[in-house]
Amino acid sequence: MNSVTDQEAPGWDAISAACAALYPAQEPKHYGTLISYRLGGPDPLDGISAWQRTQPWPHWHFVTYGFSELYGKESNNLEVSGYGFELSFRLRMHEPAEEPPTWALNFLQNLARYVFQSGNVFRPGDWLPANGPIARDEATRICSMAFIPDPELPAMRTPHGELAFLQVVGLTADEERAAKRWKTSKLLEVFAPAMPLWITDLARGSLLEQAELQAQVEAGTRRDGSSTGMLWTDALAWRQDRRLLRQSLTTIVIGALQAGELAALLPLRLPFGRPLRIVGESASVVFSAGEQNRVHVEDEVLHVQLTADAARALGSTLKPQRGSYAVAGVEHLRFEIQPTSITDSAGNLLQTVG
Repeated sequence: MNSVTDQEAPGWDAISAACAALYPAQEPKHYGTLISYRLGGPDPLDGISAWQRTQPWPHWHFVTYGFSELYGKESNNLEVSGYGFELSFRLRMHEPAEEPPTWALNFLQNLARYVFQSGNVFRPGDWLPANGPIARDEATRICSMAFIPDPELPAMRTPHGELAFLQVVGLTADEERAAKRWKTSKLLEVFAPAMPLWITDLARGSLLEQAELQAQVEAGTRRDGSSTGMLWTDALAWRQDRRLLRQSLTTIVIGALQAGELAALLPLRLPFGRPLRIVGESASVVFSAGEQNRVHVEDEVLHVQLTADAARALGSTLKPQRGSYAVAGVEHLRFEIQPTSITDSAGNLLQTVG
């Protein structure tokens, strides 16, 4: 990898100045691309810098260059630079090293590919499964990630607009589930004493195995409900079948993995007056609270309104297992659960749920 070209780069310079203020006495390790992504290169990010830290734990602190507008203003949004953020990532070092691990650089480039190819941007409070360990060749339980503002790099204004530094935080599978069922920022606040600066440690176990932390998370979830308002799945469909002298039967077809998430999230959304939307490639279903059980279609979106009793019944009825499920008290609604296949980034089957 090479460093940035000699062209003027006021956006790049702004990022470097912010990092230099944090690390005034250290020259970073810098890794740039050989061929620009715009010219057909494989790496969307033009560069990644890494600094060594000894406190509070020895770790590498990575910062990306490329989600924002580095050279000239290209977008019509004068208030925001590019996607409006750069990523940071803190990785614990258990042994002294002169260079950061290559997998961490590839990991950040893979996150950039996801954004550049999908158009989906990361925001504070987001979570994202990695469908396997974030370091593929490492024995680690860290297989998901959360996003939160970097605690030491505040948002700033560059010549091309506003820019925030969004830190990637590695999570275990059960910690990701806890983030979905509560709120990512509150979960990370509880974890902060055991995860200073939210440093990702590949060697750690789940922090929810610590009874005190688990109790705090459970209490907060019961108190606040869930901030997860939407679930994405590639296995979602619905149909309505007419019945003689009775209301049409609505059947929702969903994957086993998402059925388990739906059962867990509905009691943490609807009683708090918050809807839950499930979105698939060609279908969308919105669940909301109401005084009566009702199903209707609006703009090709299926709306399912449930009473508190029906929502609780649905939450306890749905299982992440193949089968057909009826909901007590809602005779016009059925669920068909199909197995969910989980694959890694290379398409290899990791697990089948249901």
